Amino acid sequence: MCGIGGILRTDGKPIPEEWLDAIDARIAYRGPDGCGRFRDRVEVDDPKSATGKRFVEVAFVHRRLSIIDHADGHQPMVSERGRNEKEGLVAVVFNGCIYNHRELRRELQAKGHKFVTDHSDTEVLIHGWREWSDDLPSHLEGMYAFAVWDRLKAAVFLSRDLFGEKPLYVREQCQGRDLLMFGSERDALSIAEQDGNPETVRGWLAEYLQLGFGWGPEGLSSDRPSSPVSAGMSRTYHHATAVNTLRAWSPKGQLVDSSSWEALIDQAVARRLEADVPLGCFLSGGVDSSLVVEFARRHQPDIQTFTVKMPDARYDESQFAQQVAKHLDVRHTTLDVSIAPAEDLVRIIDLLGQPFGDSSILPTYWVSRAARSVVKVALSGDGGDELFLGYDRYRAVNALSRHWRALRLLPRALHNRAHPKNWRSKAARLGDMARDFKQLGVAAMESIFSQADIRQLTNSAPSDFFSRDAFQRASFNVRSAFSSAIGSPDDESADECGRTDQTPLEHLRRIDVEQYLPNDLLTKVDTASMACALEVRCPFLDRDLARTALSMPIDQLIPNGQRKGLLRNIARKYLPKEIVDRPKMGFAIPVGEWFRTDYGGMKTLLLDHLNSTEPFGSIQLNRRAVQRFIDEHMTAKRDHGQRLFTLLTLSIWARLKA
Repeated sequence: MCGIGGILRTDGKPIPEEWLDAIDARIAYRGPDGCGRFRDRVEVDDPKSATGKRFVEVAFVHRRLSIIDHADGHQPMVSERGRNEKEGLVAVVFNGCIYNHRELRRELQAKGHKFVTDHSDTEVLIHGWREWSDDLPSHLEGMYAFAVWDRLKAAVFLSRDLFGEKPLYVREQCQGRDLLMFGSERDALSIAEQDGNPETVRGWLAEYLQLGFGWGPEGLSSDRPSSPVSAGMSRTYHHATAVNTLRAWSPKGQLVDSSSWEALIDQAVARRLEADVPLGCFLSGGVDSSLVVEFARRHQPDIQTFTVKMPDARYDESQFAQQVAKHLDVRHTTLDVSIAPAEDLVRIIDLLGQPFGDSSILPTYWVSRAARSVVKVALSGDGGDELFLGYDRYRAVNALSRHWRALRLLPRALHNRAHPKNWRSKAARLGDMARDFKQLGVAAMESIFSQADIRQLTNSAPSDFFSRDAFQRASFNVRSAFSSAIGSPDDESADECGRTDQTPLEHLRRIDVEQYLPNDLLTKVDTASMACALEVRCPFLDRDLARTALSMPIDQLIPNGQRKGLLRNIARKYLPKEIVDRPKMGFAIPVGEWFRTDYGGMKTLLLDHLNSTEPFGSIQLNRRAVQRFIDEHMTAKRDHGQRLFTLLTLSIWARLKA
């Protein structure tokens, strides 16, 4: 876990040191254990130049969170030459962890590569680049964002891991394409000229209001100079011109029996246990984290687990975690958290560099901060719900797809005075989804604001992105590394309900894996954990385990329609029945109640922002519509907690950018 940044300049002018200072300052919090810089300058042929030559200059910046090989793992890591004159200088900056680095080291040594570090996973990238060039990512199992500079090619190669666990932003169109910038932080790339002005967000505003995040480079960043590299994508920049390469999955797998699934999970967990610092496991008492602990203790019997006691008993799972820890006979600690929700939220949005509609980013930050007092690396159960179909919406999507015409008649008044978790509220939300289904298809199940609400807030119809046909193109044609495993549906086969050769359940799961997972869940985990200098590893996102899960028939993952049935069947071998079959709580906070009671200053923060003169900066939202959400919520007529949180973080972000 680290922070990286860099610049490639091809107009012959030097890269100012103050630009590197600005990048370094922005990423410094991600790596408190060390820092470094690298510069290089080469002359290349240029027939358009008067001299027939021009200079290409590169600079890398790195901030280190030291996890593996403290003595030799410093970055930027530079190797002057390889096995012969055809393998010249290569430099690397890297954020993440390569879990199969020892196997790759042995393979590369057998091919004649000479390693100088003891066991640094970063050095594997240098020799791997020389051996496999831009095919390097296909050999890697890990979470990563890295950049390679190859002097002989005068090229920079960027790559991001398959699921987008580690962030990587690029800015390609700087000063007439003569300047490429990249980094772990979006705001680190705003140094050559101003970036991120709220004026530029109009193109993704409707998307943000619906989802609480942008659709990656096709959404939130489409009108911004700095955009994320898509998960699973690599780019080679020859003289600052990008060539994209896409890493694909292997062909579809075969049916896997129970013992094989257990072997895959065991391998995934074991790969993530190497560290030269204290390591432990998050334990919520749910199926996913409990299975991670079960397999981790087989390799490290003294593994430590921990959970956080939440201030609200309705959202506190510490008693279940304690029960699992006792059953598995592992060392367990329940950590108390000291929270300041309003203050913490402003800090998190500042670090994130964008608005964010998922309020669980706060408890994720709190548990990370508490865990950091005990360990420096933590394993989590993230990814299990997406790969093994653990969300309640997966049980409802087929019914919604079949009966949306009837369900859209459910009255909106069911929302009135209904608690968010009771049947009236759930029925009302189903009606909202049904009313948007013709336009959005299954993505209506992901909505925070309905399309009618978005029309009122923006004083206009949502963007063309939200037409059914446009949504199908966006969701099915996204440049995703999962396409060959899941299939490539034919857009022309879509019927009125937005279905193709995929079932509605398969389509919704695909959206979650390709969009929700990298742009919401993993963005949340990375930001919250790095704010505390904690490395979080996700065994369920192991490439072999994920490839198998994504290629399996849905019926095998949810036998008899049981949510996450396959994992539950495995868990029953090792965990008490009452743990395996208990209802899913989720990692949440009662943000709606906090807005009413001013717990932790949340109501004060909300009203200070949304009732200000220009709550969203230059973004114009209908003030009457905003006030309606506030009034209905404060009088308890409806619970708009998540919607108000979405508006609040938009306002916080706009004010920070002002």
